[in-house]
Amino acid sequence: MDAVRDGRWIRQPNAFTEPLGPPEPGRYRLYASYACPWAQRVLIVRELLGIQDLLEAVIVDPLRDERGWRVPGGAFLSELYLATDPDFRGRYTVPCVWDVKEERIVTNDFPRITLDLETRWGGALDLYPEELRGEIDALNDRLYHGLNNAVYEAGFARSQEAYEEAVRKVFATLDFLEERLSGREFLFDRLTESDVRAYTTLVRFDTVYHTHFKCSLRRLTDYPALWSYTRRLYAIPAFRETTDFDHIKRHYYLTQTNLNPSRLVPLGPELDWSL
Repeated sequence: MDAVRDGRWIRQPNAFTEPLGPPEPGRYRLYASYACPWAQRVLIVRELLGIQDLLEAVIVDPLRDERGWRVPGGAFLSELYLATDPDFRGRYTVPCVWDVKEERIVTNDFPRITLDLETRWGGALDLYPEELRGEIDALNDRLYHGLNNAVYEAGFARSQEAYEEAVRKVFATLDFLEERLSGREFLFDRLTESDVRAYTTLVRFDTVYHTHFKCSLRRLTDYPALWSYTRRLYAIPAFRETTDFDHIKRHYYLTQTNLNPSRLVPLGPELDWSL
């Protein structure tokens, strides 16, 4: 389970970390949510690589309870977790990949799933080019600690010190990205895994993290280069078609009642995502 130490929120470790096997039609099934940034990463990469026929995707309901995310048809994600490990104790998270043949979860290791798809399965694009992997890994690490996970550290902090520490990390990273993207189309000289990882946090920033997680020093729209960059990515079908603001807002504001006990879903913000 997630933990709190000295007021700092700590994400639970991933329980299932087996690498994906080679692609095999009908073998693997992805459980994902449009609401979850970690799951959206996999949906985007699946589209960009063009491997939809090799990896079935099941989109869960944006609301969840103690049984986990609800799967179409009335089942819950907890059933898959407990079928794989009856002793599992923790949050039932997406994304996870189910092995249809062996009837078990292979992985819920969100940092590795997309890398496995890119290196073990391949596809239409090379999102993790070998000559850039060291630089991509270093940037991905900075994105995770300074942005992707840091917004959660801010939102779930249990002390003023922990909250301010996390928020400062978030905006230091946004400032860094604004400078890096001034005059650049992507984070590297082409579309890569790093752009996917940045996008799923950036696209939620003004809608959720700015208010719900109190990352409110500045908005994404206050960063000219970052705002243009995020809209550029949104214009790509794989990014746009896996972005569902209704799912995003209903999940955060209706599910995380510790932060929003009224369960009111805010109107707006009104953002123009066109270029």
